[in-house]
Amino acid sequence: MTLSIVALSSRTATALIAPEGIRFWQTQPLAYSLTDETGANVCSGEAETAVLHLTGLEPDSRYVLHAAGVQADFRTRSCGGQIDIRDYGADPSLDDNAELIQQAIAAVPQDGTLRIPAGRYLSGPLFLKSSMTLHLDEGAELAAIDSWLAWPVLPAHDETGRVIGTWEGLPEPSFAALVNAVGCNDLILAGRGTLDGGGDQGDWWAWPKETRRGARRPRTVFLAHCRNITLTGLTVRNSPSWTIHPYCCHGVHAAALHICNPPDSPNTDGFNPESCEHVRLTGLHFSVGDDCIAIKAGKRDGTRTAHLAPSRDISVEHCLMERGHGAVVLGSEMSGGIFDVSVSNCDFVGTDRGLRIKTRRGRGGKVAGISMSNVVMDRVATAVSANAHYFCDADGTSDFVQSRLPMPVNDGTPAIGDIRVSNVIAGNVQLAAVALLGLPEAPITGVSIDNMIVSFDPDAQPGVPLMASDVAPCRHEMLLCERAEVTGLVTVTSEDIRHAS
Repeated sequence: MTLSIVALSSRTATALIAPEGIRFWQTQPLAYSLTDETGANVCSGEAETAVLHLTGLEPDSRYVLHAAGVQADFRTRSCGGQIDIRDYGADPSLDDNAELIQQAIAAVPQDGTLRIPAGRYLSGPLFLKSSMTLHLDEGAELAAIDSWLAWPVLPAHDETGRVIGTWEGLPEPSFAALVNAVGCNDLILAGRGTLDGGGDQGDWWAWPKETRRGARRPRTVFLAHCRNITLTGLTVRNSPSWTIHPYCCHGVHAAALHICNPPDSPNTDGFNPESCEHVRLTGLHFSVGDDCIAIKAGKRDGTRTAHLAPSRDISVEHCLMERGHGAVVLGSEMSGGIFDVSVSNCDFVGTDRGLRIKTRRGRGGKVAGISMSNVVMDRVATAVSANAHYFCDADGTSDFVQSRLPMPVNDGTPAIGDIRVSNVIAGNVQLAAVALLGLPEAPITGVSIDNMIVSFDPDAQPGVPLMASDVAPCRHEMLLCERAEVTGLVTVTSEDIRHAS
């Protein structure tokens, strides 16, 4: 039994309550109670998920959480003072509260809190500052206005040369997000409220790969060059493009978030850490229009490489990925390298891919030290895939990218290796349990599989398991392997294993 506090603010606490074998959902509702330092009961209830978000707490106060005969002591963070956006004139009746809320942000004291109370507040982009908490009460909704005509644009680089405008791994002007933090430290976004990126308003989704006013579509939350960031409890939805995008950040922890976008919304990935280190994602629930989690590390573009930096030390645990093109995806922008990623105790339901690695010639970089364990999948097309001929970009179907003949090895040659899959159950797989396609000059190495059990969807229709040229449609394949080194065993069963624990 694991009982630990995984995220704290001055008024919230998020706990991991995980009996052995639990992934996202509890096997059955688990009773809990919270007491204060006098032993008086503060609240009680039943936890239905492994991660429990508690709100309505007092700053700098000691509490004890009790569950299943175990307890966890914690003290909430102190608060330097709370500012309510209504104190600065914000009102649900206004067409745009951005200027008023920005004034309230400026007034938040060191280590203080900006409170958004219940109600729907329309706003243009907001810019947070260091050492503050953005707290959304239950029933509070911060919603983006629907017009890009006066929407602020982030340039590709700021006056110091840092990349702040970015699109698919390259410095490019981009519309600012609804919530932005650039160069901020010790920042918390918390509460049971909602951030609505407004993608379903206006025409954001009508021009997925184009620009307006020379800029790319915005995210809903954009964090650049930040340290020590916590996001907990919130619902984030209707993103114009990637939903939450930490870029070149160090120390990001997200817990108990619900990230949801319509299934047909373009490029609305859920959580995309790019060139980030020390990232922990705990108890997130995804249902999106593209990849649920996509780990990035920038894209090599000719001689433009100064923006490249690795992503490393990333853990994904007790998460639920529903729908989405991929559950946990690495790449295809991975030129800075992606290292030491662990995925454990998660559920993947109805995603096109489970664990997915994608790259191509010209990207360079390396993907290594990747592990997936204690994961259950249901109705996933391809459970585990790695593709070094991914046909992205304008030249994606060219001979240079797609040729199966060896090419010279150089800085643009990507490498994939050291992938460990253990204790994975994949029910109703449609196309392939494992599909690997390496480069002839740089085969995929060190893929190990231990205790992977698969059943196939009897109603599945043939489809292409990897997005590369000259890949034949398939159905019910256990292992498709070209230019890849694999050890281990995949066991196929005819039993219904969808609800295995």
